[in-house]
Amino acid sequence: MKEELLGIFSSHFEQPLIDEIIEVGKCMEVPAGETIMDIGNYIRSIPLLLSGAIKVLREDDEGDELLLYYLEQGETCSVTMACCMGHTQSEIRAIAETDAKIMMVPVQKMEEWMAKYKGWRNYVFESYHNRLNELLQTVDSIAFKNLDQRLVDYLKKKIEVTNDNQIRSTHQEIAYDLHTSRVVISRLLKKLEKMKKLVLHRNYIQILDL
Repeated sequence: MKEELLGIFSSHFEQPLIDEIIEVGKCMEVPAGETIMDIGNYIRSIPLLLSGAIKVLREDDEGDELLLYYLEQGETCSVTMACCMGHTQSEIRAIAETDAKIMMVPVQKMEEWMAKYKGWRNYVFESYHNRLNELLQTVDSIAFKNLDQRLVDYLKKKIEVTNDNQIRSTHQEIAYDLHTSRVVISRLLKKLEKMKKLVLHRNYIQILDL
């Protein structure tokens, strides 16, 4: 475990901090599709992603979802950190996009490490910066891009985080992530198929050229 953490976080964290993470952290393996954190939960631990990918979603009053961003290896969720700092309930849902391995660190360590380790402070601030940029991109996408382009961007990102050009999400799941209807997504996917950008199979979508 120490070698794994060093390989991922040595450029961020001091050696004593990595030793503390190993001492107090709890490593968990999560299968694809499992909910790691849900809306309304109180946050007890901060996730450090060791492998895999996690998608972070927001939900409206009607229960419809919108994909905010993905977390990848070496990243953490700054929204989770904000909830920890404010001792408030989670306002996001985090679901394993692929099989994932996560180190869960007790929330009470966050403030202690902010004062103790420069590496942790920089990591937290960088995480806030990166997530803010991704949220701004999501807002820009909704405000300024048509759904055709949003779908293409979504499929490209999906390939990137899963490292697989076969997307196994259903049309309904894609519709949830993009906050639209299944009928619209199916129509747009058919259009992309006619353009030879992808092939629609019974249980997956094969990306050819986006």
